[in-house]
Amino acid sequence: MAVERTNRDIKSLIGQIADGEIMLPEIQRGYVWRASQVAKLVESLYLGYPAGTLLLWKTDEGAETRTAATGSGQGLPSVMPLYLLDGQQRLTSLYRVFKDHPAAQIVFNIETEAFQNQSNATLRSPKWVRVYDVVGPEADSFTLQMQLRSAGLSIDNAEIGRRLKALESISQRDFHMEVLHGFGYEEVTQIFVRVNSGGRPLKTTDLAMATLSARSPGFLGELEKESARWADHGYRAVDTNFLIKAITLSLSISGKRTSSVSRLTTASRESVAEAWERVRRGLERVVPLLSEQLLVPTSALLSSVSVLHPLIVFYGRLPADAKVDPEVEKGLLYWFLAASGSNRYGGATDSALTQDVNALDSVEPVRALLANLRLEEKGFRVTARDLAGRNIQSPYIMLSYLAAAHSGAEDWWAGGPISVVAEGTDKLQYSSLHPAAQLRNHRNKYSSAEINELANIVFVSPQTAKNMIGNRSPAEYIGEVQADDLAAHAVPTADPRVLEFDGFREFLVARRALLAGRINALLERFRPSFIDAGDASSVSSEAPRRSLALTGYGAGSRTVLLAEAQAGTQHWVGRIDTAELDAALDAAASGLDSDVTVAGESAPLAVDEDGITLPVGPFRLRGTADQWRLALKEAFSDALPAADCPEQELQAWVGEAEEYLLTDLGVQRP
Repeated sequence: MAVERTNRDIKSLIGQIADGEIMLPEIQRGYVWRASQVAKLVESLYLGYPAGTLLLWKTDEGAETRTAATGSGQGLPSVMPLYLLDGQQRLTSLYRVFKDHPAAQIVFNIETEAFQNQSNATLRSPKWVRVYDVVGPEADSFTLQMQLRSAGLSIDNAEIGRRLKALESISQRDFHMEVLHGFGYEEVTQIFVRVNSGGRPLKTTDLAMATLSARSPGFLGELEKESARWADHGYRAVDTNFLIKAITLSLSISGKRTSSVSRLTTASRESVAEAWERVRRGLERVVPLLSEQLLVPTSALLSSVSVLHPLIVFYGRLPADAKVDPEVEKGLLYWFLAASGSNRYGGATDSALTQDVNALDSVEPVRALLANLRLEEKGFRVTARDLAGRNIQSPYIMLSYLAAAHSGAEDWWAGGPISVVAEGTDKLQYSSLHPAAQLRNHRNKYSSAEINELANIVFVSPQTAKNMIGNRSPAEYIGEVQADDLAAHAVPTADPRVLEFDGFREFLVARRALLAGRINALLERFRPSFIDAGDASSVSSEAPRRSLALTGYGAGSRTVLLAEAQAGTQHWVGRIDTAELDAALDAAASGLDSDVTVAGESAPLAVDEDGITLPVGPFRLRGTADQWRLALKEAFSDALPAADCPEQELQAWVGEAEEYLLTDLGVQRP
């Protein structure tokens, strides 16, 4: 065994990737870098900063590989390929930049020497140059310089040429390489785990996948194939990480079960294989059950994909052709709706999953599952107050859609049943009943929270939004919709005043009541017989005492994010540094923790298996990366003037912080 040390420039490395001479072993994870991280890498190379070391493996054995996220296929190598163990994110990013990948359109400001991803603003400005136009194979530096010289820049022609030359020369920058020779696959896996404990830390699922790959080469390919299969059915959230967790929960090991995937590193190959078969068998039953019985066409509707796990474990234990008692099946669907609506897996999921999978061992599994939700006696119901302040991040989004679907709601423009996502995507499609553009400028000064409320959302196609709703009030277009379909969509029509912009707040009150009624009618279809319908009450029966709202303030490039929290009788207000938060979320995409200034104090933004958490006053604000990005987008979608942002701040919160979910932003909670 030996370690060869050498150097190779970026242009040569990219050529080797294209020719299939550098490949990714199966133990590698997927590509995760955001465009802002790619821009920072190119900037570092431009400034002459160290590029880091690459670790590769050379072997005569035929190693299992995975497809690189380069956007183009690799050629058949004429020599034995090298397998990349460390440096995938950097090399893949550079390959994308040098090959003009649409997701890596990095641009360079010739005046400020700044780098960022292409935007509408940079497209309009002659000061921004695409990096590809400088480093690509068809780059014409002479023509580019002539264009820049006539753009009225604040730097002279000689400096333009120097900066373009410095940018062009990044293709000649060397990476230091260490190449392992004579190491076996299992030993290389251990090296991979150790090396990758720096940089982007390996998650527990990454460690488990590396171990599985070492024991059973090709197994991760099976997981990816299964994931792709369910993605074709609309369940794109059934990815390899989800399947790894499902295998863990399905392991047949005596004693108390646990959802920790670290079990996979000690489980035998045979027990893992048996668990994998149970997972596949469970998916074969669960996805069609949800699609056909509940009309859940996509995992994009789920507030947490973890809600699928107990169902997969339950059905995976059964023989493929086993019949399930209709009452039990109906009860499982009721639990699914209740668990989703109450955000059972919105926070730390491991303990909840352990409880729920253990509940399946009960003689009455449905009763045991509902007992974990404290709903085995009174059941789950939704009130109009539960819907107040909720937006599209709320777990009630799925219940609202299903209530309309089960009521036979149709699209107003194209006709036919409503569809929650555009074909082939996970992007939810819906429209505001009262157009947001009109509400933002209204004299009643409606807030962003009101405008974006779930009660102002209807599940119709973009064609309906464009061709029928447009910028009109409901009063203007409501006559074009059949009365029974308005009822199916829970649109209030009894009082004409709520259909005018002046009556928007009264509209929200009326529609919340109708939505709650539709949702409860849906729940009633699946209610187990042991729950007394007469005693059913809302899960949110206490007076609200907790709330958190984020408000964006902006003026040009200056932005301020203000957090306002209520915890019992205590009120807290603090500013969050927007630039630091944005950079921290970029780092979180690579699994890295960061610090963010909150109310003048440094607060840790932490990444774990369940999402991203940031202390904000009395709360530990938790959510997925997508939820964080959406929360920021909504906070600044109708930003107030920066001059209006309160200057006075309270001191950092002193005391124990409680978990608060991003899905509950703007909502008072008991």
